[in-house]
Amino acid sequence: MAAVTAAQPRSSKTESYVDNKRKEDIRQANIKAARAVADAVRTSLGPKGMDKMISTANGEVIITNDGATILNKMEVLQPAAKMLVDLSKSQDSAAGDGTTTIVVIAGALLKQCLTLLSNGIHPTVISDSLHKASIKAVDVLTAMAVPLELSDRESLIKSASTSLNSKVVSQYSTLLAPLAVDSVLSVVDPAKPDMVDLRDIKIVKKLGGTVDDTQLVKGLVFDKKVSHAAGGPTRMENAKIAVIQFQISPPKTDIEQSIVVSDYTQMDRILKEERNYILGMIKKIKATGCNVLLIQKSILRDAVTDLSLHYLAKAKIMVVKDVEREDIEFITKTLNCLPIANIEHFRVEKLGHADLVEEVSLGDGKIVKVTGIKDMGRTTTVLVRGSNQLVLDEAERSLHDALCVVRCLVSKRFLIAGGGAPEIELSRQLGAWSKVLHGMEGYCVRSFAEALEVIPYTLAENAGLNPIAIVTELRNRHAQGEINAGINVRKGQITNILEENVVQPLLVSTSAITLATECVRMILKIDDIVNVR
Repeated sequence: MAAVTAAQPRSSKTESYVDNKRKEDIRQANIKAARAVADAVRTSLGPKGMDKMISTANGEVIITNDGATILNKMEVLQPAAKMLVDLSKSQDSAAGDGTTTIVVIAGALLKQCLTLLSNGIHPTVISDSLHKASIKAVDVLTAMAVPLELSDRESLIKSASTSLNSKVVSQYSTLLAPLAVDSVLSVVDPAKPDMVDLRDIKIVKKLGGTVDDTQLVKGLVFDKKVSHAAGGPTRMENAKIAVIQFQISPPKTDIEQSIVVSDYTQMDRILKEERNYILGMIKKIKATGCNVLLIQKSILRDAVTDLSLHYLAKAKIMVVKDVEREDIEFITKTLNCLPIANIEHFRVEKLGHADLVEEVSLGDGKIVKVTGIKDMGRTTTVLVRGSNQLVLDEAERSLHDALCVVRCLVSKRFLIAGGGAPEIELSRQLGAWSKVLHGMEGYCVRSFAEALEVIPYTLAENAGLNPIAIVTELRNRHAQGEINAGINVRKGQITNILEENVVQPLLVSTSAITLATECVRMILKIDDIVNVR
């Protein structure tokens, strides 16, 4: 009996021991999974970074080194690793560039957190210190930045080139960078100078030729040919353009019904009615002076029939059919016209006017070009060419990144050096600041500063240089006050990066630091994963 009472736990005021091993294991598993994702894209950082070939389940092949695209196509199952995929997506939508950088920074921060946790520092303390360090980092970056005017086209082109230099199509950066700058500047609204809607820039891809043939079109481009089954016009000067959302074809019954015709006279009457119905519509269209029709794709019934095309050709009206529904808004904004949903609403004031609408042969296909639009809306079209589908898709992605970079500069008009210069400067200044702080905070901030060195280290490593020698020399230069010294991967040495024209928008760097820190803090705070079935 005495033995049994001895085995019972003593009731004491102190709380009994709780097993923390599971929490540590889950934290470590999360950090390891997230770091594995970061390591996967690390080799594709910088101008000398490698490309990834992604093969999807349906046999599609993508070649890219855009961090957001790589992570998007990866099948990541671990929840914490998925957070890093979302992190690169949020950087893509916030800044458009720096999607690989942000994941690499997050991976390095997690590595440092693992060391801090193993030294017995509480996750909340680490989390709060990282938050303070990221705020300080943004202040340091802002102090380093160089202000920029939108009229300074050269600087805008330099920053777009920097973004393009790390892409597969880097050899075409001299063509694509000015193109990206001009297209963004042409859609900036003077009433809202800080806002750029990239939906106003339409990228049309056409297979054939090389990326060198890419051009900026002041007007509209349709990646389809004119419907000239009945010998209608393929070129129209002084065009009056209507965008219609109804069908020029005989009406059908609302429900699936079959009409039984018993004799030929009734059949003739039906055909005659169809002809009269279509002729009546075309007469109304012709009466307004309209000579180009853009017809929206129809689901219910054929938008045009052979008969209606025949009559439209006789009326000398040019027809472009199967215009996608999502393109209607862009087309009407460009042409400064209104979409017409019903034949009864067909009026002259709803038409758009252009000097020329013509069908142009391009590669093995044809496109329709609309140029010389009167009172054109603030939109622009980029026609991207490429020798194969892989190059074409990558050119589009690279151009999108360059457009985003110029958009960043329009909304926040500051430039900052590239080539690992801001990261080393941050590392140096935060390292100095950590010595002033007391206790655990200073220790955590020093780890944050060390983590930022991963960017110059990786840049040097990917360029085939000696990373330790390069980063040590870079630290030395920054300690001597050269805040714009960075890694010049082409020459394989350290130079003043601003003079080498390697610049990027301030917004790309600041959002990378703040978003990466936010994600790492969230992963740190997780101590259990609950699966709900």
